[in-house]
Amino acid sequence: MLRIPKHVAIIMDGNGRWARERGLPRIAGHYEGVKRAEEIVYACQELGVEFLTLYTFSTENWKRPKEEIKALFELFENYLTKKVLELKKRDIRLKFIGRRDRLPKSTLKVMNYAEEETKDCTSLTVILAVDYGGRDEIIRAINKLLNSGIKSITEEEFARFLDLVGIPEPDLLIRTAGEERVSNFLLWHIAYTEFYFSPVYWPDFTKEELIKALEDFSCRERRFGAVL
Repeated sequence: MLRIPKHVAIIMDGNGRWARERGLPRIAGHYEGVKRAEEIVYACQELGVEFLTLYTFSTENWKRPKEEIKALFELFENYLTKKVLELKKRDIRLKFIGRRDRLPKSTLKVMNYAEEETKDCTSLTVILAVDYGGRDEIIRAINKLLNSGIKSITEEEFARFLDLVGIPEPDLLIRTAGEERVSNFLLWHIAYTEFYFSPVYWPDFTKEELIKALEDFSCRERRFGAVL
């Protein structure tokens, strides 16, 4: 029997390699990656996943060529602008985590619009990690704590200063393209998350591949440090 995780997080890796192997520019891989993200969002909703977090642009991605970064944000903005009302109609909420002080103003405008339009949707919450890094998130939380004057804190209280406040920790983390590392993604939140590494490049990660990951997850015995 397929056991559906409440929260799935995905590191969408392999767009560039997918394009290179086909003799295409890297941005072509990102275009295909966006199509795949849309398919997986709808598949997660259909399957009953409540939260889906997608690693969209990391704090380290600023090291990429400026032309690629510009093209990525243009793709991101254009896609969101076209799809927000459809997502709202499907009762899908959009939320963003990460830094906002370094993003283009046009990107922020679209993000704010998307969050506002979908804020009352309840079927599925899609969280896009944009200019996000796990270490950066923790440092930002610590700075908030220092500014608040709090001297001592519990884990539960600290979590209130993090980006995913109010959202359950991921049950399952999927990474595509054969890489087996977490790459600074949700470092605080994945302490007891199950990992699934797929050899498939993200543009080829279909609903069928998602089901494979969920089948594998369904066979896991989650003890959270206890003895069952």
